[in-house]
Amino acid sequence: MERDFSGWTDDPFAWTDDEARHRERSGLVRTLRPREADSVLLDLASNDYLGLARHPAVTGAAAAAVRRWGAGATGSRLVTGSTALHAELERELADFCGFEAALVLSSGYAANLAALTALTARGSLIVSDAGNHASIVDGCRLSRAETVVVPHAEPVVVRKTLDAHAGRRALVVSDAVFSVDGDAAPLRELAEVCRTRGAALLVDDAHGLGVLGTGGRGALDAAGIAGAGGVVATVTLSKSLGSQGGAVLGPARVISHLVNAARTFIFDTGLAPAAVGGALESLRLLRREPARADRVRAVARTLHARLTGEGLTAVRPDAAVVSVQAPSPEAAVRWAADCRAAGLAVGCFRPPSVPDGISRIRLTARADLTDQQIDAAVRTVVASAPAG
Repeated sequence: MERDFSGWTDDPFAWTDDEARHRERSGLVRTLRPREADSVLLDLASNDYLGLARHPAVTGAAAAAVRRWGAGATGSRLVTGSTALHAELERELADFCGFEAALVLSSGYAANLAALTALTARGSLIVSDAGNHASIVDGCRLSRAETVVVPHAEPVVVRKTLDAHAGRRALVVSDAVFSVDGDAAPLRELAEVCRTRGAALLVDDAHGLGVLGTGGRGALDAAGIAGAGGVVATVTLSKSLGSQGGAVLGPARVISHLVNAARTFIFDTGLAPAAVGGALESLRLLRREPARADRVRAVARTLHARLTGEGLTAVRPDAAVVSVQAPSPEAAVRWAADCRAAGLAVGCFRPPSVPDGISRIRLTARADLTDQQIDAAVRTVVASAPAG
């Protein structure tokens, strides 16, 4: 039976047209661009830092997991969505990163929401870095705790904030490596502030795992705080491990608490077996080939040195992200488009994704880039650079 809605007296989504016009005027329109499986673009836009997303061992493990466990997890982790493969990944991930236990979720975003909402409550305090990822921002909002946003990478301000709220249950949260500029957080200093003030520390190591630390064990390993009793980490499986999903790492009692209290774990379908199998094989491959972590850092340093040597303004990379400033949002969009037209894929960051309002193109180093590919990328970025 056909229904006639022509008599609808109002358009409840008319406001979206105004929003679209505003984005168009501001040069902030975002569009989906499906990539081809056999794309010939040189990829410096993805987060496949170690070049493992298409590694034969990784894709083979993902395929084997599908054949054994099925295409989907079939339910939440507490019902039918936990497999022996999930448990195996959790054990090996915790051991690799230096924590007692781990909990795998469907995304890094879900992992941050889980940790922030389950480890805080109404009346508690969250101290959050101004440069933190959107998933942390959303987790703070959902937590119902009081959130104080502090200036970027300022442990002294974190200490003063905790002192001003002495006696309250407190959680300090920071990215390990910030996704816009690629700079690293002062984790040792933050951990010491938290230790002396009785606060917990939550670190999102999405961009550190596989890149920093001994053999790619992450930024917390590099800072010497992995496994500390007051420290919890979140990671994603979709960057260095070339798969999909996220995890929370921490003391066993904290992970047990999340199993019972984290809504994005309890009420979400478990991570698909293919993603679990692929991530597990990537982790094992990284154990066997720890030099991949050294290589990706070396590539990032080379890109930075070459680009700044050509007169471009780029932030010194602490991990794999190389951020190059553009004079305006429109210039950043054109720069990225011109690079693409020349065969190079780069990221484009502009407001509101950048907290400081400075638009950028972003290059992500990969461990599998050859010297010839690095040369080609630098030539393209420089040749396509906007004036001014």
